[in-house]
Formats: sequence, C-alpha cells, structure tokens
Amino acid sequence: MRTFVIFAVVIAVGAAIGIGLKQAKSGDGTGGTQTALKPTAQQTAAALSGSPAPLAALHAQSGALLGGGRDALRRRIASLHGHPVVVNVWASWCGPCRTEMPALQRVALQRGRSVAFVGVNLKDNRAEARRFLRSVPLSYPSYEDPDGQIYNAYALAGAPSTIFYDAGGHKAFTHQGPFLTTADLNRDIDRYALGKPAASSS
Repeated sequence: MRTFVIFAVVIAVGAAIGIGLKQAKSGDGTGGTQTALKPTAQQTAAALSGSPAPLAALHAQSGALLGGGRDALRRRIASLHGHPVVVNVWASWCGPCRTEMPALQRVALQRGRSVAFVGVNLKDNRAEARRFLRSVPLSYPSYEDPDGQIYNAYALAGAPSTIFYDAGGHKAFTHQGPFLTTADLNRDIDRYALGKPAASSS
C-alpha cells in the first residue's frame, strides 16, 4: 500500500511538471516570452529521480554559483563523459539571457535524467546573479567567469551562448544568441548533443 501511494505521488508530480512544460510556447519564436517554473524541491527531486550519478551530482548543486573558472568547468565536462552536455553562458545583466532562461529551466528539468546542463555566469555581480537565480530556479549549477576566461576560450561573440557536447565529450556546436522556445532548444539538443538527424520538413 505504501509503495502504491509513493508511486501515485511521483506520477502526480510528474504530470504537474509535464503540464507546466507543455505550457511553454513552442511556435516560431515570435510569441511572448515564457515564464519561469516555480517547482518545489520535492517536485524537482521527483522529476530528476533516477539520474545517473554524474547528473545527480549536478542536480545536488542546483542553482549554485561555483568557483574554479575554466579549469573547473573542463574537469566537470570530463566527469560527464558518456552523457551529452549543454553549457549555457548567461548573466543577470543580459536581457536576452533573462528572456531565454525559462526555456533552459524547463528543458533541463524535462531532460535532466539523460542530458547534463551546466551554466557559466559571465562577468556578473554575485548578489544580482543569485537574486536572478531565485526568480528562475535552475536544476544545475553555474561556474562563475568573472574575467571572461571561459567566454574567451569558447571565442564567443556575446551572451547568451550555448555550447553542445556529445556523449564522447566532443564539442559539437555553439549556438550564439537566445533560445526563445523550448522547441528550438530541444531541436538543437537532439541534433548536436545526441546526434539525431534533423526531422524532414516534407
């Protein structure tokens, strides 16, 4: 009986999060901005339960700002070998970053059991970055990049930018600019991080 109750609770939580994810606009990107989810810790844990240990370690640091810069990020990506990785460069002062973050939040919660998400917080004020993260709770940590060393190493043209790694740890693609819809982000994860062929338009 107790097992049945726990199973029912997990199913209900998953359904609630799924409904929230489906509420994200998935059109052509010309609609209004998406709103952030406000899942409880229990809902987040239920959505990400069963994650492999390297991904669970990311989830355990949800919303954290981590030090160590470029070297720490490289070590983290290496530790995620065997899993596709999405690295998102953002800042609280960056308007387009604020616009896209709810899409990152939703997709990371939806796909976090099989895809690793890592943030890079670019040249930000720590207090402002933490304030922003309270408004858009993330299920993964971000590495601080106060001097832009990570940003420069990726040769980025601006923020936000998103870098996709395949499961073998090879950088597959860099998307510069915001993802305005979850559909756009999911498409690039499938194509570049997972290596799935693009869907035919016919």
